[in-house]
Amino acid sequence: MLGNPMYIPTFDDMLEAHARIEPYINRTPVRTSAYLNELTGAELFFKCENFQEPGAFKVRGATNAVFGLSDEKAKLGVATHSSGNHASCLSYAASRRGIPCNVVMPTTAPQAKKDTVRRYGGQITECEPSTTSREATFAEVQARTGGDFVHPYNDPRVIAGQGTCAREFMEQTDGLDIVMAPIGGGGMISGTCLTLSHLAPEAQIIAAEPEQADDAYRSFKAGYIIADDAPKTIADGLLVPLKDLTWHFVSNHVTDIITASEEEIIDAMKLTWKHLRVVMEASSSVPLATILKNKDRFAGKRVGIIITGGNVDLDKLPWTL
Repeated sequence: MLGNPMYIPTFDDMLEAHARIEPYINRTPVRTSAYLNELTGAELFFKCENFQEPGAFKVRGATNAVFGLSDEKAKLGVATHSSGNHASCLSYAASRRGIPCNVVMPTTAPQAKKDTVRRYGGQITECEPSTTSREATFAEVQARTGGDFVHPYNDPRVIAGQGTCAREFMEQTDGLDIVMAPIGGGGMISGTCLTLSHLAPEAQIIAAEPEQADDAYRSFKAGYIIADDAPKTIADGLLVPLKDLTWHFVSNHVTDIITASEEEIIDAMKLTWKHLRVVMEASSSVPLATILKNKDRFAGKRVGIIITGGNVDLDKLPWTL
């Protein structure tokens, strides 16, 4: 059952999630750029999840979790810990259902993301920027509020919801050789694996990660979860480690994980702002950064890239610091 935190969601769960969340999410567009295609030698398709109302793909999983609650459970609301986008999206979903939402966020989370949480009525408790502090602070908040814990990624309801993005992506394109997304805790990648293993088993699934927060890459190579407590990278949405459920999908379905440096991530972010003409976070530019440094691997391929979010602090753009 989806309410069991260790339940492995199925393709049918994804289909049910899509029907449940459809009234509350956007069917985001797919964009292309002749310049970026020429630059990389590949045919690139960008699924713009930054165009969701809260600005990130995580609205899919959060909305599935919130609207899947019984009326009795929903009375106490929901609670979570998040570096930003999941907090924003859970607050949005809770506001649509009219229930409370309490979130724990690191002090270093971008102000733009904190502002979004508060705009949707979420209550923020801040913590130190480490996994240990985040989980300890959250335990106190949940004990105080009693809200249903919606984990940012290691939750079957969330993974089933994230899988709806890949379903739309395949419907909007005429087949893809490779689908890419950034990886932190692995929620989007897991949802992508869940969907594509049924709809397009021949497609490669490649995750992209910052070199300075490469625990998923090292886990993938080692064959077991390696968790860093407090990595530091410009890609602030990718600071958390894999967990049991997401590791199941990563270890069984991901073709490879590729990393990019901080400079490469920032350069890719600037390129997409300029030539794709969309606002995206540093975390979202990691896949393009890895393609640019590995052009031969992607040349001639049809590559789908999920732009995971667009919540940025415009006063602190990385190339101006």
